[in-house]
Amino acid sequence: MNTLFWLIVAGLILAALAMLVPALLKKQLPVDDDHQQRNIKIARQRLAELKQQLQDGVLTQTQFDEQYAELQLILNDDIQAAVLTQPSNRQGRWVIPLLALLLPCLSVFIYLMLGDVNALNKIELQANETKAAENVAQMIAKLEQRLRQQPDDMEGWKMLARSYSYLQQYQQAADVYAKLYRMQPEDIDVQLQYANNLAMSRGGRMAGEPEQLIGRVLQKQPENNNALWLAGMAKAEQGDYKQAKHYWEKLAALLPANSESLPQVRQMLAALDAELAKQAAAVPAVEIQVRVDIDTDTALKAKLPADTTLFIYAQAVTGPKMPLAIVRKQLADLPLKLVLNDSMAMQPSTHLGDYRQLRIVARLSQSGQATTQPGDLIGSTELSQPFADRVATVLINQEVK
Repeated sequence: MNTLFWLIVAGLILAALAMLVPALLKKQLPVDDDHQQRNIKIARQRLAELKQQLQDGVLTQTQFDEQYAELQLILNDDIQAAVLTQPSNRQGRWVIPLLALLLPCLSVFIYLMLGDVNALNKIELQANETKAAENVAQMIAKLEQRLRQQPDDMEGWKMLARSYSYLQQYQQAADVYAKLYRMQPEDIDVQLQYANNLAMSRGGRMAGEPEQLIGRVLQKQPENNNALWLAGMAKAEQGDYKQAKHYWEKLAALLPANSESLPQVRQMLAALDAELAKQAAAVPAVEIQVRVDIDTDTALKAKLPADTTLFIYAQAVTGPKMPLAIVRKQLADLPLKLVLNDSMAMQPSTHLGDYRQLRIVARLSQSGQATTQPGDLIGSTELSQPFADRVATVLINQEVK
């Protein structure tokens, strides 16, 4: 197509030159010599008459001189006009080679600056895409009619969903994949396509059901490439860049060296590294030394099994009560020493150093749940900035009522 375009450009330039060059080569119209000769002849006859009148005494010498000067002036005007209208046959021809060189070069330069060399390709591609979309729309109408008569045709439903996705009608595609997921809950590809189209219908947001679907796929197939990619997208959307990096590093290790997707994965990993570096530079790292033990006088201790879940976490004294950093241990580990820092954060966007006061909590959960339940044993202490080199001692000595 580019060759055809440049052939058309060359043809137009040649056509322009074909119109301009002959006009420059064309000779000037010949001067009307007969008219000039007639004027000269009349002037000579008039001069002879003036001389005769001077001899006959009809004109004085002064009158003769005046009329002679007037006659001479008229004759000079005719002669000068003739000279001005007789240009050289070669006058202006130097412009022809200059024009032949400048016109193509200037035309191409202006087009390259302002035009689009691939315009014809884009028009053709757009026309092909439009035609393909029309064909898909016609196919969808026929497919929907057939599925109304054969609702158990699984391959037909999958084709319908893919067609909606091709037309970027993501909500319709998600609805069809939801139907397929109910019919075939173990189909991994259906789950991934459902999650992807559902997210696209929400503006690309993976939070909620799309992320849950991806998590179920990874439980069954931890090395599924598509699931790892989408899981990384979900975590990056939440700001959990460390977990997103974990997924994408695993994906990069699974992809073959000649994979077309590998450069993109590496590019996304580099972007994650940049974001993690910004976070590290923005907030100073905080590490809090924690000592935890249980009051030996607590009667419930004897009733709890050794594997009772122990949560140790930091939360803001004023602000959200969600743990900022959390560690999970067991009753058998007491007494213990540990460190709470930002690497243990539930949300990567939160940092211990963002708050002036922290509450360090240790809780034995009989249910094993992260939320506090009646019957849990708990203890806490509070710290104020600066947290550096501080040691928080927590004694578990209360029962949650």
